[in-house]
Amino acid sequence: MITIAIVVILLISLYFYGTRNFKYWEVRGIKHDKPIPLFGNNWLGFTFRASMTQVANDLYWKYPNERVVGFFRSSKPELIIRDPEIAKRLLISDFAHFFERGFTPHKSVFEPLMQNLFFAEGDLWKLLRQRMTPAFTSGKLKAMFPLIVERAEKLKSRALAAAAHGKSLDARDLMARYTTDFIGACGFGLDADTLNEEDSPFRQLGIKIFKMQPKEVIKAILKDVFPDLCQNLKIWAHVENDVQELVGQILRKRDYKPSGRGDFIDLMLECKMKGTVVGESIESRKPDGSPETASLEFNDGIIAAQVFVFFAAGFETSSSATSFTLHQLAYHQEVQKKAQEEVDRVLAKHDGKLSYDSVKEMHYLEMVFKEGLRMFPSLGFLLRQCTRPYTFPEFNMTIDESVRVMIPLQSMHNDPKYFPNPEVFRPERFAPEEFDNKNKYVFLPFGIGPRACIGERLGLMQSLAGLAAVLSAFTVEPGPETVRHPIVDPVSSVVQGIKAGLPLMFRPRNKVA
Repeated sequence: MITIAIVVILLISLYFYGTRNFKYWEVRGIKHDKPIPLFGNNWLGFTFRASMTQVANDLYWKYPNERVVGFFRSSKPELIIRDPEIAKRLLISDFAHFFERGFTPHKSVFEPLMQNLFFAEGDLWKLLRQRMTPAFTSGKLKAMFPLIVERAEKLKSRALAAAAHGKSLDARDLMARYTTDFIGACGFGLDADTLNEEDSPFRQLGIKIFKMQPKEVIKAILKDVFPDLCQNLKIWAHVENDVQELVGQILRKRDYKPSGRGDFIDLMLECKMKGTVVGESIESRKPDGSPETASLEFNDGIIAAQVFVFFAAGFETSSSATSFTLHQLAYHQEVQKKAQEEVDRVLAKHDGKLSYDSVKEMHYLEMVFKEGLRMFPSLGFLLRQCTRPYTFPEFNMTIDESVRVMIPLQSMHNDPKYFPNPEVFRPERFAPEEFDNKNKYVFLPFGIGPRACIGERLGLMQSLAGLAAVLSAFTVEPGPETVRHPIVDPVSSVVQGIKAGLPLMFRPRNKVA
């Protein structure tokens, strides 16, 4: 009897714990679906039947007349923003209330690899951003471009080998290998050689990062449902040793000093040699209202965390975007032909060579790529966390500190209110004379505001170079196993993924001299 009583008490306690915030949106007059105890509105996510992007997309279209929609991730209230004007305000003018991303609920408990620019919060983020911005100037990008060109040539060789055997090639894997090779070279001064070596350690590391095993997925769910109890669980434990070992090898090889290559590792070593990073705090204020002074010691752990995110974010987002764009071009031959004509014309002006300047002239190709990003943004949503009580003037409604807001990019990018006939692949909608200026706050594949992607220009340049390399040498077509509308991987987390890849035929072009 005692055992039964204990079980009943535990179940009742669990119920009240899992429903403790479920009146949050009701008392504020915000429409929302009825949540399930412990799981909130994310049951499909927890059972791996829908990604977070898909869950948010369903709610976006379910409440077409609302500017915001309530949502519960487990028992935690979140707010889905359907109005671009509100999104713009939160990301830019009211950034002081929303400078956190909210992926790390415990500010004092960081697993080592989460101390990076993407996941970091508060002063840690601000000081990292301050130090790392110099790595992404136009001059640095131009200096990196020969490395991009070298990898683009290897990309063509791999595609040519598949074409010679009449086989389809997974565009997702091809572009992931290309971006991984480039990041290995420009980031770490290493020849990853993933385009030639089938089982390259770098490629395997990339797969390992984004193909979380059931053990890691369960940890992530437990951290969501029981954040306080499970705060010390590590989601990235399965790659932590690999990343730290990789960084350690590179640092030892360089004797812990900048090598003169000017790559990402050099930047990190320069930061370490400069000693403590000091700047104005974004979190703390003095009694007179001025910011406190914040500081950060650049140690090997901080360097490893930045290497992790530079590698992971750099290859996964770009390869997702470029491969989806190639998939669309395979089904839109007239668009592909127009892009090829531009690539041929521009390269002819530059002695047939890819270069920083030649890619900058490929305006239609950039429109093609942006249209791919519109239809299937690498990041399906943006997430921000409220840092102090915030009142929405539109509703006279206040949310509390730690409540997260989600901006569903996949939904906004495909809303006919902003992009007529959104299911149609039409790059011309990004022509300067047609792209509505107000839509720049709807089309946000790289985010906007102080926490916009620091590597936006690098990602754009390497993606356009990869596409130009492919289109200059090949015409892509659907293969026998190609699916017209690829299925989104329901286990996708921050970066959207496709189930079973994107197989395409790469037909060598017969150019007329």
